[in-house]
Amino acid sequence: MSLFNSACFAVWPRTKRLAVAVLAATTVAGCSTTLTSWTDALPKIPAPSFGWLFGKSNKPGPLPTLTAKVTPQLNWQVSVGKAAAGLAPAITPSAVYAAANDGALVRVDAATGRQVWRINVGQKISAGPGADDSHVVVGTDKGDVLAFDADGKPTWTAHVSSEVIAPPRVDEGVAIVFSGDGRIYGLSSADGKTKWVHQRSNPALTIRNTAGGVTARGGVFAGTAGGHLLALDVTTGNVGWDATVASPKGATELERIADITSLPFIDERQVCAVAYQGRVACFDVVRGILLWSRDLSSLSGLAGDEKNLYVTDDKGAVHALDKTSGASVWKQDALAERRVGGPQLVGNFVGAVDTEGYLHLLARADGAYVGRLATDGRPPTAQPVVMAGSGLWLSDAGTLYSVTAR
Repeated sequence: MSLFNSACFAVWPRTKRLAVAVLAATTVAGCSTTLTSWTDALPKIPAPSFGWLFGKSNKPGPLPTLTAKVTPQLNWQVSVGKAAAGLAPAITPSAVYAAANDGALVRVDAATGRQVWRINVGQKISAGPGADDSHVVVGTDKGDVLAFDADGKPTWTAHVSSEVIAPPRVDEGVAIVFSGDGRIYGLSSADGKTKWVHQRSNPALTIRNTAGGVTARGGVFAGTAGGHLLALDVTTGNVGWDATVASPKGATELERIADITSLPFIDERQVCAVAYQGRVACFDVVRGILLWSRDLSSLSGLAGDEKNLYVTDDKGAVHALDKTSGASVWKQDALAERRVGGPQLVGNFVGAVDTEGYLHLLARADGAYVGRLATDGRPPTAQPVVMAGSGLWLSDAGTLYSVTAR
């Protein structure tokens, strides 16, 4: 049944201040941050800290001391190809899909990691894939949207107004595409024809959001620049509700950034999102009424289970918040210097992958640091996703990992 019955900088102000140019070069492990074309020559530095300006090292801190109580288990790994923010695995009941910047698109058996097929789409891929049981969709930096069937055969091509920056979502016969100019497109998954377009004005300075949105209950939920959370009808694009997670504050454009750059968390009752320099807030999933909020800034994202929300803040600490009230349950800052990305449930634990590819495990009950696993030494392109109790992510070196822990 439909819900509706009746998150680097994509927009550049004209100012030439050095601070803006410096912040534009930001790259955060595990968050959705890349560079626009004319900034490629600028230094890549971790955000939001400006410590590098004062001589501090850009290298992550040492691994924290660990008395291991659990050993993460690698289910499988698959080489996909060099990747970046905007590329993340897509899961369907029967398959996992992943893509590389050079145009590689692969289908993997979810249980074994066996590669079912690999094709090259003929263009560089900037975002994707998105998939359902019958369709696989990717986007390019030229604004092209390319669709394939479950066997990897091309089905249609469409074009949107600017580069595709986040993985599309395919649901209820619609491919939902996120473009760099802030538009959200609903394209027919059968033939690529435009069904609807949602457009809104953006602040003068925004963080480039390569997370996109999620679909559930007939709606697509996506965070925006300026701190809003939207609920759109998948089939029509009509706005079900528009809620404020955080309001811009401060005297300068930098201080007023309050963007949502990560995916919302959704359960049966509520949908929650977190904004940079803002708040984490939960809303009634149907009506968009605020249930609770609290001050907390994040670029990386949040996850949840039946009791808690888990959030990585912009200083690298992982928080557990009571899902019904927002009250603090625990805070773990042992990983603060490791530049961990958004958290995710990995087996019976909370997992987060750092800028050097280590998966760190925390106990759900109290946040105790209980295990870790080394991978290929590279950060994830996006927050990991859950697949049958395992954590699944793609490193920017191009390795797709499935990991669990008991």
